[in-house]
Amino acid sequence: MQYEGKICVITGAASGIGRALAAELCGRGATVVLSDIDGSAADAAATQLRATGAHAESAEVDVTDAGAVATVVENAVEKHGRLDLIFNNAGIAVTGDARDLSLAHWRRVIDVNLMGVVYGSDVAYKVMARQGHGHIVNIASLAGLTPFPTNIPYSTTKHAVVGLSMSLRAEGEALGVGVSAVCPGFIESNIYTAS
Repeated sequence: MQYEGKICVITGAASGIGRALAAELCGRGATVVLSDIDGSAADAAATQLRATGAHAESAEVDVTDAGAVATVVENAVEKHGRLDLIFNNAGIAVTGDARDLSLAHWRRVIDVNLMGVVYGSDVAYKVMARQGHGHIVNIASLAGLTPFPTNIPYSTTKHAVVGLSMSLRAEGEALGVGVSAVCPGFIESNIYTAS
């Protein structure tokens, strides 16, 4: 795929996989909106990329807020006239034996890792279906394909992201909308310290 001139939105873009994606896409000529719950970190990352001549913008967004996610996408479309790619990347993990986790732990992981992907996919899919083109990339995990004891809420959400992506891919194909689920293994990031 050619990325020159593509309009991309990435959630969780201030660090880890999201930050690396932003750098790579900018390096290939894309315009990238780096969105993150840590707005100052997203702005710093975008500023650093712009210093290299890249087309990088930033936005503060909490992916547990459907309206905030929609606003980031809608602003990108309003400014650039379209959305070519969205990377639903923001994620957190809570580690521990299931006996020691509270329902609040479960809810927080589900809200970020699953509902954040649902919100991003929902708004992007509707935009892309109207356009007749676009691609949704949902960052799942190897934990979405295999069991992951001591990280069960995370694994549960990543299995759901894989299922969501495969189903939406089948639906979107006739509309020109591609959907991918990416299932990386262990990556150096701040996933265990993010909240």
